[in-house]
Order: sequence, then C-alpha cells, then structure tokens
Amino acid sequence: MSEKLAKHSVISRNRDKKALRPGFTTGACAAAAARAAAKTLLSGEELKEITITLPIGQEATFAVVRTEWQDDSVICTVIKDAGDDPDCTHGAEICAQVRVLPEAGIQLEGGEGVARVTKPGLGLEVGGPAINPVPRKNIIEMVQLELDALARGNNSIGADVIISVPAGRELAKQTISERLGLIDGISILGTRGTVKPFSTSAYASSVRQTIEVATVNGTHDFVLTTGGRTEKFGIDYYPSLTKESFVQAGDFVGVGLRSAARYHARRVMIVGMIGKIAKLADGAMMTHVSGPAVNFVMLADLAAQFGADETLCAEIRTANTARHVFEMVEEAGLPGFYDALCEKVVDAAAAYGRHAFPVECLLIDFQGQLLGSARQPTFTALTA
Repeated sequence: MSEKLAKHSVISRNRDKKALRPGFTTGACAAAAARAAAKTLLSGEELKEITITLPIGQEATFAVVRTEWQDDSVICTVIKDAGDDPDCTHGAEICAQVRVLPEAGIQLEGGEGVARVTKPGLGLEVGGPAINPVPRKNIIEMVQLELDALARGNNSIGADVIISVPAGRELAKQTISERLGLIDGISILGTRGTVKPFSTSAYASSVRQTIEVATVNGTHDFVLTTGGRTEKFGIDYYPSLTKESFVQAGDFVGVGLRSAARYHARRVMIVGMIGKIAKLADGAMMTHVSGPAVNFVMLADLAAQFGADETLCAEIRTANTARHVFEMVEEAGLPGFYDALCEKVVDAAAAYGRHAFPVECLLIDFQGQLLGSARQPTFTALTA
C-alpha cells in the first residue's frame, strides 16, 4: 500500500478475486468526518475532501459528501468504503458534529446509530458509546490538529464531537452487537484504519503458501500468531528466529497446523490473546466470530480447579466475552489458570496437527505482556 492512500468514495465491488481491494474502518471514516467538520467550522469554508493520518501512520484522503451548518456547529459526512471486505457497514454514512468549547479538551460522544455499552468485558466504559480506544484516540488527534492550527499555541479552546451513523440501528441487526451488550447501533472500530478484505479461501491459501515457501527455503520452526500485536510479541520473544518463521494465521490456526504437518515442521509455537486462545483450548481451530462461540462453561470449570468459588464460576459461565472472563480472573487472582488454558491449547493443537511436531502456546494480555505459557515435554525451548 502506498504511503498516501488514494482518495475514495463508494464504488462497485471489485469482482476480480485475485486482487481484493482494501477499504477503511468505521474509525477512520469517523476521524475523517470529525476533522472535516472541525476544519469547516473553524475556517468557514466547506470541503470536498479531507486528509487524515491513520492509526498505522499512513495518510488517507476521504471525500466529504455532506456538510450541514447547525447554529454553532458543523456536521460533515463520509461514506464508508469497505473495499472488497463483506462488511455490512459498506456504504454507511458516518457523521461527525463538531462544536467549539471555550475551554481546552475534546469531549467525544456517540450519537444516533452508535451503540451504547451495557455489559462489561469489552474494554469500554459501561454506559458510554461503543467507540473503541484506537479510533477514539485517532478522532481526538485529528480534531486537535485543527484546534491547534487555529489557536497557534493558545490552548484555550476545545471541542465537543458527536459521532453518529444514521443507519446504525438497522446495520446492527446484521451483527452480533446486541449479544455483546452493544445496544442501539454499531461500534466505531479499527486498530489500523484500513480493512484487509476477508476471504476465507484466500486467507487460508495464503497461510498454506507462507508455510510452504518458508519450508522450501529452509525454515522448519513456525510461530502461528493471531494478529499484528501477537506477531510483534512473538518476534520479540523468539529473537533467534527469522521473519520467515512468523505466520499471521489470524482465525486459521488450524490451517497453519495442518500445513506445518504437511511440510514436516520441526516445532510450532502459537501466540494469541484470550479470545482466540479460549476457542483453541476448546478445540475450535477456526476462530472467526462466525464460528463456534467461546465455551464459558469450560472456562468456569477450569477456573474452579484453581480456586474460583461457585459465585465466580457462575459469573464466568454467563460472561459476556472472553475478555470479560480475563477481567474477572485478574480481579480474583487465580494462579495457574492461564498456564492451564495454554496447556489445553497445546493438547488440542498437537492432536489437530496429528502429533507431527511438538507445540508451545503463549497467551498475552491486551498490553502485550505474557500471561501464561505451556509446551509439550518434547519441545526444545528457543528462549533462555
């Protein structure tokens, strides 16, 4: 992807399966709409487009499709382009209303169509808007840039920003939002700002091909990670391995395990966070949200083995998310729980890989710190 991503508007989906077109997250669109509204309000000039810096550090330019003045505020709209990702929010109108405040600071709120958080376990304040931390930070930074440009060093002004998605309530019916306690709309998401098109067959093929090519070039140790943060941790944890060893398997750890067996891997390491690790521990080797749900009964039974009383076990059985379980375990303090969860992953992964190689599993938290680990007795450690 180029350093500056191309300006976009909603266009027809790419029918060429060999070249799936990337798109943008709701978070990036909200940041663009918010910066456009702030710039319009402060300059008095309507914009046809706005450029922002995405969370990954790249620039992207968005078309501003609607501008509306309301008393002392401005509303700007960006249309979400999800590229070739099968996302129900493709084409949705993402709006931001900005009003200047006489004191420094930016207040961010959720308006129509942005979900309200009603359950714990999502890393968001219960009762607040479902605007995730990374897009929240991105929105605030983009608005602050416009305030700084006007203030020229005088930090005496702030802004009130309201993000809304007019079709959000209807779109939410196509998601699992309500099951997670997200009511009356969709979440504003995105840790990168860009969306990689999701194609089950294409992603699975890329995992297989990565392992095949690495094997042909002499790599026999593989680290299957579930995403960018887990890969970064794995690279730091296994410094003796070359980049060819690291495979972002995502939801397709099972595909990675079978491919590793096919190409006679020497050993396989799995690095993940609580959500996907919990599914793997239960034997679900395809961990996409559309697949099997987290087995909270299994997690409660495991917690009981490490001192959880019946009250806590009952709460775990009815938990909202795996992250919710993590929060309860952290508060209770159950020594050995995370290692035992990793042991379950090791056993399930070894069986799924037809016991062709020894397995190690590492569980990290949301700040990238090691929570637990386990390895088979035949595994030769790569770290001191």
